[in-house]
Amino acid sequence: MKRRSDPVIHMDAITKKYYVGEPNELQILFDIGLDIYEGEFVSIVGASGSGKSTLMNIIGLLDRQTEGEYLLNGKSTKVFDDKQLSRIRNKEIGFVFQNFNLIPKITALKNVEMPMMYAGIPQKKRTERALELIDLVGMSDRYTHDPSRLSGGQKQRVAIARAMANDPSIILADEPTGALDTKTGRMVMDLFHELHEKQGKTIVLITHSPELASETERMLTISDGRIVADQTREVGSE
Repeated sequence: MKRRSDPVIHMDAITKKYYVGEPNELQILFDIGLDIYEGEFVSIVGASGSGKSTLMNIIGLLDRQTEGEYLLNGKSTKVFDDKQLSRIRNKEIGFVFQNFNLIPKITALKNVEMPMMYAGIPQKKRTERALELIDLVGMSDRYTHDPSRLSGGQKQRVAIARAMANDPSIILADEPTGALDTKTGRMVMDLFHELHEKQGKTIVLITHSPELASETERMLTISDGRIVADQTREVGSE
């Protein structure tokens, strides 16, 4: 596997606690150390309650660690204010969630355009880009439909197109097949493989499924808030 010298995601001694200093203080993550490199397809696999979603929220800058250092593209995330964090989430990280998180009363096309609107991209350019992405995920015949007229798999494909809107370097996918049947989930995973192999995206997949995790180049296993295994497989191996 080709790796550049510096990871795009570097975590050192990351901990996460809630109710700090109170009698009911709760620690979710313990001393997480983690490097993810440009162009890797990595899964973080663990049971419910293992800490994987908490870790994803910190990776995606939706939450902050209690202790430890997190460098994103070589920059300490501690120095970013809320406005900077919002910009990074909008432009550098694409999010795909289990429950799609589409805006219900606007079309698939407008949902894909939304991150570009927040990024200040002019109307014509963002519509052109959104149409390209809708085509990429095989939804050209449904782009005028609002989410209520789409199946679960169609919604997730729109969500993936939306995640790609600002051409982020990292895609974070939190249980992206969890609400889908097996056949539709297969289509969604194939789409992630295509984005990884053809566009070189760095993808971090959060899943409870060892079967899905085994499809990725690298599988991190988290248990009780600790990474307990880091397995790498060669591309193309079974």
